[in-house]
Amino acid sequence: MDRAADGTYPPIEPHEHGMLDVGEGNHVYWEVCGNPDGKPAVVVHGGPGSGCTERQRRFFDPERYRVVLFDQRGCGRSTPHAADPATDMRFNTTDRLIADMERLRTHLGIEAWLLYGGSWGSTLILAYAEQYPERVSEIVIPAVTTTRRSEIDWLYRGAGQIFPEAWDRFRAGVPEAAGGATPDVLAAYARRTEHPDAEVRARATADWCAWEDAVLSQEAYTGPSPYSGRPGRARQALVRICSHYFSHGAWLEEGQLIRDAGRLAGIPGVLVHGRFDLGGPLITAWELAKAWPDAELIVIDGAGHLGDAETRRVLQGALDRFAAPGSEPAPRSS
Repeated sequence: MDRAADGTYPPIEPHEHGMLDVGEGNHVYWEVCGNPDGKPAVVVHGGPGSGCTERQRRFFDPERYRVVLFDQRGCGRSTPHAADPATDMRFNTTDRLIADMERLRTHLGIEAWLLYGGSWGSTLILAYAEQYPERVSEIVIPAVTTTRRSEIDWLYRGAGQIFPEAWDRFRAGVPEAAGGATPDVLAAYARRTEHPDAEVRARATADWCAWEDAVLSQEAYTGPSPYSGRPGRARQALVRICSHYFSHGAWLEEGQLIRDAGRLAGIPGVLVHGRFDLGGPLITAWELAKAWPDAELIVIDGAGHLGDAETRRVLQGALDRFAAPGSEPAPRSS
């Protein structure tokens, strides 16, 4: 099938979609694209709280894949939406997202599926796969994260060594966070994103996005800023969900996902990571690859967190290979 100049497949529309009742008043939006009889794959979006996009449909050969996309709780088309300060965030946790994925798999009658997603999506992928390894055929991850507290501390404090002026503004956005410890700063932002005053919520959202954009500012990208350039409602939900998850360490034990990577034995994986990813340094992908013997780590020397043309080429190659019966992981690259 012919592809676009960036290597993606042509745009496609879902042939099936719906809202899945996952309990506690939450309904998760889902859609299925591609070949109804094709190899099942699910896209696990980042953020947390980014929502799935039309572009993510196009990474998969629509003639060979049955592609499932869904919006995680509180974002995208799922309800209730986190942009509404009345939405109760107590029901938005990592274990619930794992359960939502498994409920969706059962709802769609899928025996096992390929998992694809990066950044926060890779954390959720790993958490799901370590709990349900028998339901996973392969895993493809760009921009590996495991949301360890050490990773969170780097992103929301340590990277300030590179962008001190931007971090100072970010920290100043929550002066009530005495001492400036990372969990306290993030919890303060989480409280402000659900403040009854809309101006307080808007300011916290803007300050958070300005910091995230600063961390990605050395990367080449076109179009709106990755965070500040999102539509208002989506931006508000993203920041509220991110601050909620990261201030709680995603409810994971420190190092849990790398510690338990042995549960992934027998699942082929491809990890693709930019050497200059300032949002999620390469060390996490390196440590995961050492703990997961069936994974191949491919380092893209010129890329960062958002990836580049070479990143996309490698990812497409992995997905194309896994679409074929008896496929193998991509070869290790130096």
